[in-house]
Amino acid sequence: MTPGGLLRRAVGRHRRRVAVGVAGLSTHQAAETMVPVAIGLVIDRAVVTGDGGVLTWSVVALAALFLTLTLAWRLGARSLFGAMQQETHLLRVEVAGRALDPRGAETSAPAGELLSVATGDAERASAVLDIVALVVAGSVAMVISAVVLLRIDVPLGLGVLIGVPILVVLLQFAAPLLTRRSGAQQAAVGRLSGLATDLVRGLHALRGLGAGHNAGERYRRSSADALCSTLRAATPIGVYRGSTTAASGLLLAAVAGFAGWFAVEGRIGIGELITVVGLAQFIAEPVQLFGFCGQAFAVAKASAARLVAVIDTPNRVEPGDTLLIDPPVLRLSGIEHGSLRGLDLRVDPGEFVGVVTEDARDAEALLELLSGRVPAGPPTEETRSSGAAVAVGADVVPRADVAASRRDEPGATPPSSDVALLGGVPLTALRLTELRSALLVENHHVDLFEGTLRSAVLTGRPTATAEQVAAALRASAADEVVAAHPDGLDHAVADRGATLSGGQRQRIGLTRALVADPPVLVLHDPTTAVDAVTEESIATGLARLRHGADAPTSRTTIVLTSSPVLLAHTDRVVVITDGRVRAVGTHAGLAATDERYRSGVLR
Repeated sequence: MTPGGLLRRAVGRHRRRVAVGVAGLSTHQAAETMVPVAIGLVIDRAVVTGDGGVLTWSVVALAALFLTLTLAWRLGARSLFGAMQQETHLLRVEVAGRALDPRGAETSAPAGELLSVATGDAERASAVLDIVALVVAGSVAMVISAVVLLRIDVPLGLGVLIGVPILVVLLQFAAPLLTRRSGAQQAAVGRLSGLATDLVRGLHALRGLGAGHNAGERYRRSSADALCSTLRAATPIGVYRGSTTAASGLLLAAVAGFAGWFAVEGRIGIGELITVVGLAQFIAEPVQLFGFCGQAFAVAKASAARLVAVIDTPNRVEPGDTLLIDPPVLRLSGIEHGSLRGLDLRVDPGEFVGVVTEDARDAEALLELLSGRVPAGPPTEETRSSGAAVAVGADVVPRADVAASRRDEPGATPPSSDVALLGGVPLTALRLTELRSALLVENHHVDLFEGTLRSAVLTGRPTATAEQVAAALRASAADEVVAAHPDGLDHAVADRGATLSGGQRQRIGLTRALVADPPVLVLHDPTTAVDAVTEESIATGLARLRHGADAPTSRTTIVLTSSPVLLAHTDRVVVITDGRVRAVGTHAGLAATDERYRSGVLR
């Protein structure tokens, strides 16, 4: 999609309302054009002749003319306003949908800049509907004025018919500069909005680090850049508007001057002189309207370019359409992603595995991979057959060849290289809904939507029973959070959980993950913001709920952490160093035999 294509699409999908708006505004402009004509006729046929009856009917006709132009304006403006509001809404939904698309988007725009695009740019781009109607209505007014002037005096009419198009064309030479400057200004303001959003979110952390001064200085520099861009955009806009006003004034003076000359010579009458002067004054409005539309279109096109940059961004991943066959065995073979260098890892159903990474980048790369946010690499022999299908019970589900069902058998040959499999199916071949329901990654930074504690913990599984919620609350030690508020689970939660402490947010996030109860749950540092007693309670509760005697045997839990309390409850610990598995064993065994592990975990 191009910026022009987006603007044309906006006009096309609201063509009925735009047509009504064009009809209303064109009728309004035509009626306004006829006002000086009507006044000239009244003077010639009623005032000069002194005919009272004609004067009475003339007043009635003028009243009807003004009533027509008023109602036409209301009809046209109402229709266009509705169309612009609807288009703004559709563009905002489109940007929001693209930003929230689970396939991801190849964009580095921060949240604040996306918010600026979804609000300001969507509104400015939708103004193209108004611009189209105003240009058509202004053209109608210019044509009617020229026809009337031609009937009065041919040279006057020709002067308007030739002079106005030349003037409009000359003014359009400034449009590319206006578009570039407006685009740069909007981009600078978007970056400033993004920075402001990030600073507000991290305000408490910045104050704690004593970095408030540095953050403020960075914001001042960004604000100064936005101001410079705004001033650079304002200069050509001011020149453009001034040129439009000056040109329309010169055209008015020329037409009125020639009309006066012709009246002195007797070529036109008094009423015709008044008509010409009135039309000359009126002509200045459509000319200025064309100038305004040129500037507004440049701004709309710049905003459309920013919208297209978000809406038309390629997907980060292209998921497949394969369904999963339980039990889901997680196997990573020869993974090369980020800081990972040939990582091999297998986690069987029912295991509780701890993963310790000596480099935080390894943890981030692993989480990104398991979240399904990594594009598929070139197909291997292991993945080419993923389009096949197999019947399971009454359902027919795609899978990766018959051999894929045997990959998890003891002694089976592992995949060749660079393959991440879940239940024998490559992660990139799974449907996103299937991947999300089977493998849930709960990140260290917990985001909570505005609502209540109940809506927060039920986000991943709205149909969970009260008993399931209560069990998850106990396992995550979040029952203390609920008990601390008189409203219990109905306690209000602000956007991003701003009304909760860091430890409370962390526990509610863990509860949300446990309520979802996925077959494979991946947790990243779930206890960094709680005290030692609460951490022990969470470790015990997590192990009991997911891997206790009453827990389903197919549940798998992977926790990326360096907490000895959590690691002590795992079945085994995998140590990743320099992107590869360096050691595997129990927490107690590694602590006793591995000096690097002991110094990194038991510090």
